[in-house]
Amino acid sequence: MMRLNTMLASGLIGVGILAFSALSASAAIVCSGNVCWHVQERYSYPPSAGVVVHEDEWKAGPDITFREHKGRGYWKGDTWTDFGD
Repeated sequence: MMRLNTMLASGLIGVGILAFSALSASAAIVCSGNVCWHVQERYSYPPSAGVVVHEDEWKAGPDITFREHKGRGYWKGDTWTDFGD
């Protein structure tokens, strides 16, 4: 009986951890024109950036180009622009 209780408690803890990690994940796809990139956090982009934020499940069309870049910023044409908080 003690082993069953331990297994049930372990299972509940595991489910709780998975639920919390799924809620804290906030990946998205951000696009400027036909150039898109993946982000791990949702930023408040300046209005001049002219970007569109899509859910991570969004499917890009054939005319979309992905350019990945680390850091907080956005693509404007061929130029990556960093921006602060």
